[in-house]
Formats: sequence, structure tokens, C-alpha cells
Amino acid sequence: MDTMTLTKVAAGVLGAWLVLLLAKWGGEEVYHAAAHGEASYVIEVAGAEPADAAPEVPLAELLAAASADKGAKVFRKCTACHKVEDGANATGPYLYGVVGRDIDAAAGYAAYSGSLLTNGTVWTPENLFAFLEKPSAWAPGTTMGFAGLKKPEDRANLIAYLDSLDD
Repeated sequence: MDTMTLTKVAAGVLGAWLVLLLAKWGGEEVYHAAAHGEASYVIEVAGAEPADAAPEVPLAELLAAASADKGAKVFRKCTACHKVEDGANATGPYLYGVVGRDIDAAAGYAAYSGSLLTNGTVWTPENLFAFLEKPSAWAPGTTMGFAGLKKPEDRANLIAYLDSLDD
């Protein structure tokens, strides 16, 4: 190999390395990850459970401390498929008066999954609490594609909100 070819190869390698370093430096100058604060929306990943689980609080205590206002915020996740007006079915049944209602009894809604009736016949707070944690686990084969609410407080707040809708 002659010196001219060796010089060209060395110049190519060192030039590419220089471009890489300059691109890295430029990217760090343009985007400051630390300056953006904490993430506004965190996506929960299955299997990413915290190492030390908190002690389980009884449902009665959770419901006693639940807030309908906070539940209204949690309900935003449900608005893509459900409405809270009496008789206003959407992709899913309307949820007005759902607490205490028969599981498959929303007027005008016929697309219920048969698997919903395997765990009860009435939407009691206990049934709703268990269903909202992971619908596919509570009623295997359900057509509801929602992954569920992992936080017990969110589920209790949502139940308080739904219970506050009807008289």
C-alpha cells in the first residue's frame, strides 16, 4: 500500500470520527434533556411493578376517602368509548347509574360480552373495582380493549364519580 492510499484511508476514518463528534456536540447543544422537567404523561408498562409493594388498603377505606372530582379526571380515559348521559350509548354502554345496575342492562346496548356475567350479575363497587383493575383478567374474553387502572385510588375515585352521577 503506498503512502497516498494510506493517507486517504486515514483522512476518511478521522473525518468520519470528527463528523460524529460534531454531530453529538451539536445535538447536546440543541436538546437539553435536563431542562425539560418531568414527563407529562407516563406510560405504564406491564411487569414494571415497584420493588416494594405498598400494603393493600381495604376497599371500604378507599371508597370512603374517594373524590368524585378526581374520578371525573380519571374518567377522561373512558370518554373515547363511554358516555355518562342516561341512554347515550357509544362504542360501550352509557355509564349513568352503572353503580348498582345489572351488569348487562344498559338500555339500547346489545353488544355485551357474555364473559361479563361470570363474576356477578350487578355492578357493585366491589365488582367495578375488580373489573377496572384489568378488565381482561376479571372477564376473560371481554371485548373491552382497555388495559385497566393500576392504582387503587384511581379506581375508587372513578367509582365515586360514577356513583355521584345518578340521583
